[in-house]
Amino acid sequence: MPDIHFTKGHGTGNDFVLFADPEGEIELSAAQLAAVADRRFGVGADGIIRAVRSANLDAGAASLAEDGAAEWFMDYHNADGSPSEMCGNGIRVFAEYLTSMGLVELGPTETLTVGTRAGVRDLQRNQRGFQVDLGRWALDGSDPLVRAKDVAVARPGLGINVGNPHVVVALSSLEELAAADLTVIPILDPAAPEGANVEFVVPHDPLVKDGVGQITMRVHERGSGETLSCGTGAAAAALATRHWAGPSAPNNWRVEVPGGVLGVRMWAAEDGEHVSLSGPATLVFEGDLSV
Repeated sequence: MPDIHFTKGHGTGNDFVLFADPEGEIELSAAQLAAVADRRFGVGADGIIRAVRSANLDAGAASLAEDGAAEWFMDYHNADGSPSEMCGNGIRVFAEYLTSMGLVELGPTETLTVGTRAGVRDLQRNQRGFQVDLGRWALDGSDPLVRAKDVAVARPGLGINVGNPHVVVALSSLEELAAADLTVIPILDPAAPEGANVEFVVPHDPLVKDGVGQITMRVHERGSGETLSCGTGAAAAALATRHWAGPSAPNNWRVEVPGGVLGVRMWAAEDGEHVSLSGPATLVFEGDLSV
């Protein structure tokens, strides 16, 4: 069994175990990854991130074809060991890991280009920590009915893809949001073929303050359960709320999650509207384990 030197990190409480495997020599099974993520018998995390040079991973070939600057690939897996396309909090922590470990250098005005299963993503440092361009987003047209434990009435959801699939549900109050039991997987009707992260959102009153939209969110992440934060989920939640609010709604949003606050911004690009995510990235401790 391989010995791994790992680092534990988090972005607004969404926590990860990270390790470097530049040559792509360490292949862990889903069961091994889940054992590392286990909060009682392992290190404990919402996800596992392996840092691999894109040239040494089959999935990295597409990233290099898209952008030759994507030297590093974020090989991300959920807590149950299943692979995921993208993680908005995870990629910021990944950037902090790469720079802190001396694997890359990133000046204040420079861009870090990272390969993911959702495509290439660019990051820069900012006052919040890091900002990542999540790329183009899209309504996926699914719009399922969502049932959640301890939410009295099933609610319509809005399907949004920001590199990974999300369903966003509006609730009526912070009390209703707090009462929802998200340790139980929400039921989608119709079901999402590959699963989806489900965000429950309460808009603030007033919705807009100083030109910035404001919402509070909780999330159940596929493959990980309820987490203290979900970066791509925060982006999806802001996009959904703007969609519901209409054309006068702002493009800058403040999203409160149980683990802190994230910033979301939408803007027009040549290939369509993009959405970005800003927030902190913190490395907590290092250790060694045999997997």
